Amino acid sequence: MDLRYGRAKWGAGEDRVRTAPSNWKQPLSWNRKALVEGRRPFVFSASLADVFDNEVDELWRRDLFALIEATPALVWLLLTKRIGNVLKMTDPARGNPCLPRNAAVGATIANQEEYDRDRMKLWDVKEARAPLFTFGSFEPLLGRVILDKYAPDWIIVGGESGPRARPMVLEDARYLRQQAGDLNRTFNFKQVGGRTAAKGGHELDGRTHFARPTVAA
Repeated sequence: MDLRYGRAKWGAGEDRVRTAPSNWKQPLSWNRKALVEGRRPFVFSASLADVFDNEVDELWRRDLFALIEATPALVWLLLTKRIGNVLKMTDPARGNPCLPRNAAVGATIANQEEYDRDRMKLWDVKEARAPLFTFGSFEPLLGRVILDKYAPDWIIVGGESGPRARPMVLEDARYLRQQAGDLNRTFNFKQVGGRTAAKGGHELDGRTHFARPTVAA
Protein backbone atom coordinates (compact mmCIF):
# COMPACT_ATOMS: atom_id res chain seq x y z
CA MET A 1 0.00 0.00 0.00
CA ASP A 2 1.26 3.48 -0.80
CA LEU A 3 -0.09 6.91 0.05
CA ARG A 4 0.44 9.14 -2.97
CA TYR A 5 0.44 12.93 -2.56
CA GLY A 6 -1.54 12.55 0.66
CA ARG A 7 -4.73 11.40 -1.06
CA ALA A 8 -4.58 8.09 -2.94
CA LYS A 9 -3.75 4.75 -1.36
CA TRP A 10 -2.50 2.13 -3.77
CA GLY A 11 -3.12 -1.53 -3.04
CA ALA A 12 -5.66 -4.32 -3.31
CA GLY A 13 -9.02 -3.44 -1.83
CA GLU A 14 -8.32 0.28 -1.47
CA ASP A 15 -10.83 2.79 -2.79
CA ARG A 16 -9.84 4.23 -6.16
CA VAL A 17 -9.96 8.02 -6.43
CA ARG A 18 -11.11 9.99 -9.47
CA THR A 19 -9.83 13.53 -9.84
CA ALA A 20 -12.15 16.52 -10.21
CA PRO A 21 -13.92 17.37 -13.51
CA SER A 22 -11.82 20.52 -13.74
CA ASN A 23 -8.71 18.35 -13.94
CA TRP A 24 -10.20 16.32 -16.79
CA LYS A 25 -10.90 19.50 -18.78
CA GLN A 26 -7.28 20.68 -18.76
CA PRO A 27 -6.08 18.43 -21.64
CA LEU A 28 -8.69 20.00 -23.93
CA SER A 29 -7.04 23.37 -23.34
CA TRP A 30 -3.56 21.89 -23.84
CA ASN A 31 -4.71 20.35 -27.12
CA ARG A 32 -6.03 23.67 -28.46
CA LYS A 33 -2.75 25.37 -27.57
CA ALA A 34 -0.71 22.57 -29.16
CA LEU A 35 -2.66 22.86 -32.41
CA VAL A 36 -2.02 26.60 -32.56
CA GLU A 37 1.69 26.16 -31.83
CA GLY A 38 2.15 23.11 -34.05
CA ARG A 39 3.55 21.00 -31.22
CA ARG A 40 2.83 17.54 -29.79
CA PRO A 41 3.39 17.78 -26.02
CA PHE A 42 3.68 14.64 -23.91
CA VAL A 43 1.05 14.06 -21.21
CA PHE A 44 1.73 11.55 -18.44
CA SER A 45 -1.23 9.51 -17.19
CA ALA A 46 -1.39 9.27 -14.30
CA SER A 47 0.56 10.04 -11.15
CA LEU A 48 -2.42 9.13 -8.95
CA ALA A 49 -3.55 6.05 -10.84
CA ASP A 50 -2.86 3.02 -13.01
CA VAL A 51 -4.90 3.07 -16.20
CA PHE A 52 -4.95 -0.72 -16.36
CA ASP A 53 -5.68 -1.43 -12.71
CA ASN A 54 -8.06 -4.38 -12.22
CA GLU A 55 -10.01 -2.51 -9.54
CA VAL A 56 -10.67 0.67 -11.49
CA ASP A 57 -14.22 1.24 -12.72
CA GLU A 58 -14.31 0.30 -16.42
CA LEU A 59 -16.26 3.50 -17.12
CA TRP A 60 -13.29 5.55 -15.94
CA ARG A 61 -11.02 3.92 -18.51
CA ARG A 62 -13.61 4.52 -21.24
CA ASP A 63 -13.81 8.18 -20.21
CA LEU A 64 -10.03 8.48 -20.29
CA PHE A 65 -9.76 6.89 -23.73
CA ALA A 66 -12.48 9.23 -25.03
CA LEU A 67 -10.52 12.20 -23.68
CA ILE A 68 -7.33 10.93 -25.31
CA GLU A 69 -9.09 10.58 -28.65
CA ALA A 70 -10.53 14.10 -28.26
CA THR A 71 -6.99 15.51 -27.87
CA PRO A 72 -5.11 14.17 -30.93
CA ALA A 73 -2.34 16.78 -30.73
CA LEU A 74 -1.23 15.37 -27.36
CA VAL A 75 0.98 12.31 -26.90
CA TRP A 76 -0.41 10.37 -23.95
CA LEU A 77 1.97 8.23 -21.90
CA LEU A 78 0.04 5.36 -20.32
CA LEU A 79 2.31 3.85 -17.67
CA THR A 80 1.25 0.71 -15.84
CA LYS A 81 2.49 -1.81 -13.30
CA ARG A 82 0.02 -4.27 -14.84
CA ILE A 83 1.23 -4.55 -18.42
CA GLY A 84 -0.34 -8.02 -18.66
CA ASN A 85 -3.80 -6.40 -18.58
CA VAL A 86 -3.34 -4.13 -21.59
CA LEU A 87 -4.26 -6.50 -24.41
CA LYS A 88 -7.51 -7.69 -22.85
CA MET A 89 -8.50 -4.19 -21.67
CA THR A 90 -8.07 -2.81 -25.20
CA ASP A 91 -9.76 -5.71 -26.99
CA PRO A 92 -13.02 -4.74 -28.76
CA ALA A 93 -13.96 -8.43 -28.98
CA ARG A 94 -14.29 -8.35 -25.18
CA GLY A 95 -16.41 -5.21 -25.36
CA ASN A 96 -13.50 -2.97 -24.37
CA PRO A 97 -12.42 0.29 -26.05
CA CYS A 98 -9.56 0.30 -28.54
CA LEU A 99 -6.23 1.80 -27.55
CA PRO A 100 -6.26 5.41 -28.82
CA ARG A 101 -3.91 6.10 -31.73
CA ASN A 102 -2.16 8.95 -29.90
CA ALA A 103 -1.19 6.83 -26.89
CA ALA A 104 2.15 5.31 -25.94
CA VAL A 105 2.28 2.38 -23.51
CA GLY A 106 4.88 1.81 -20.83
CA ALA A 107 5.71 -0.61 -18.04
CA THR A 108 7.32 0.09 -14.69
CA ILE A 109 10.51 -1.98 -14.38
CA ALA A 110 12.82 -1.82 -11.35
CA ASN A 111 15.18 -4.76 -11.82
CA GLN A 112 16.13 -7.73 -13.99
CA GLU A 113 13.38 -9.96 -12.61
CA GLU A 114 10.69 -7.47 -13.62
CA TYR A 115 12.27 -6.93 -17.03
CA ASP A 116 12.33 -10.66 -17.72
CA ARG A 117 8.73 -10.98 -16.54
CA ASP A 118 7.25 -8.07 -18.50
CA ARG A 119 9.35 -7.32 -21.56
CA MET A 120 7.50 -9.76 -23.83
CA LYS A 121 4.11 -8.57 -22.54
CA LEU A 122 5.07 -5.02 -23.55
CA TRP A 123 6.41 -6.28 -26.88
CA ASP A 124 3.12 -8.08 -27.53
CA VAL A 125 1.27 -4.80 -26.92
CA LYS A 126 3.56 -3.13 -29.45
CA GLU A 127 2.90 -5.82 -32.05
CA ALA A 128 -0.85 -6.16 -31.48
CA ARG A 129 -1.94 -2.60 -30.65
CA ALA A 130 0.63 -0.41 -32.48
CA PRO A 131 0.97 2.36 -29.87
CA LEU A 132 2.95 5.44 -30.86
CA PHE A 133 5.87 3.83 -29.03
CA THR A 134 6.59 1.72 -25.97
CA PHE A 135 8.59 2.82 -22.96
CA GLY A 136 10.10 1.33 -19.86
CA SER A 137 10.16 3.36 -16.66
CA PHE A 138 13.23 2.02 -14.87
CA GLU A 139 12.41 4.22 -11.91
CA PRO A 140 13.38 3.51 -9.31
CA LEU A 141 16.23 1.50 -10.79
CA LEU A 142 17.08 -1.05 -8.11
CA GLY A 143 19.61 -3.27 -9.85
CA ARG A 144 21.49 -3.99 -13.04
CA VAL A 145 19.24 -4.78 -16.02
CA ILE A 146 20.41 -6.53 -19.17
CA LEU A 147 18.30 -5.52 -22.17
CA ASP A 148 17.71 -7.46 -25.37
CA LYS A 149 16.08 -6.94 -28.77
CA TYR A 150 12.65 -6.82 -27.11
CA ALA A 151 13.55 -3.73 -25.08
CA PRO A 152 11.08 -0.80 -25.10
CA ASP A 153 11.58 2.04 -27.58
CA TRP A 154 12.22 4.59 -24.82
CA ILE A 155 14.38 3.80 -21.78
CA ILE A 156 13.62 6.14 -18.84
CA VAL A 157 15.92 5.79 -15.83
CA GLY A 158 15.81 7.40 -12.41
CA GLY A 159 16.58 6.91 -8.75
CA GLU A 160 14.10 6.79 -5.93
CA SER A 161 13.42 9.93 -3.88
CA GLY A 162 11.93 10.59 -0.48
CA PRO A 163 12.87 10.03 3.17
CA ARG A 164 13.14 6.25 2.68
CA ALA A 165 14.70 6.28 -0.78
CA ARG A 166 16.82 3.29 -1.71
CA PRO A 167 20.06 4.34 -3.44
CA MET A 168 20.60 3.77 -7.15
CA VAL A 169 23.96 2.47 -8.34
CA LEU A 170 25.05 4.92 -11.02
CA GLU A 171 26.98 2.22 -12.85
CA ASP A 172 23.65 0.45 -13.44
CA ALA A 173 22.27 3.63 -15.03
CA ARG A 174 25.39 3.95 -17.18
CA TYR A 175 24.96 0.36 -18.34
CA LEU A 176 21.38 1.04 -19.45
CA ARG A 177 22.58 4.15 -21.29
CA GLN A 178 25.18 2.09 -23.12
CA GLN A 179 22.70 -0.63 -24.05
CA ALA A 180 20.13 1.91 -25.22
CA GLY A 181 22.72 3.27 -27.64
CA ASP A 182 23.70 -0.20 -28.85
CA LEU A 183 20.04 -1.15 -29.43
CA ASN A 184 19.11 2.19 -31.05
CA ARG A 185 16.72 3.06 -28.22
CA THR A 186 16.02 6.56 -26.89
CA PHE A 187 17.55 7.16 -23.44
CA ASN A 188 16.24 9.55 -20.76
CA PHE A 189 17.78 10.08 -17.33
CA LYS A 190 15.35 11.74 -14.92
CA GLN A 191 17.20 12.02 -11.61
CA VAL A 192 19.83 10.51 -9.39
CA GLY A 193 17.33 10.44 -6.52
CA GLY A 194 18.01 10.51 -2.83
CA ARG A 195 16.53 11.44 0.53
CA THR A 196 16.97 15.21 0.21
CA ALA A 197 14.85 17.75 -1.63
CA ALA A 198 17.57 18.15 -4.26
CA LYS A 199 16.97 14.55 -5.43
CA GLY A 200 20.61 14.18 -6.42
CA GLY A 201 20.30 16.23 -9.60
CA HIS A 202 19.42 15.36 -13.18
CA GLU A 203 22.88 14.81 -14.61
CA LEU A 204 24.64 11.53 -15.33
CA ASP A 205 28.40 12.00 -15.63
CA GLY A 206 27.94 15.76 -16.01
CA ARG A 207 25.39 15.50 -18.82
CA THR A 208 21.63 15.68 -19.04
CA HIS A 209 19.80 13.04 -21.07
CA PHE A 210 16.29 14.31 -21.71
CA ALA A 211 15.76 12.75 -25.15
CA ARG A 212 12.25 11.78 -26.22
CA PRO A 213 10.96 9.66 -29.10
CA THR A 214 10.15 11.65 -32.21
CA VAL A 215 6.44 11.70 -33.04
CA ALA A 216 5.16 13.00 -36.36
CA ALA A 217 2.83 15.98 -36.44
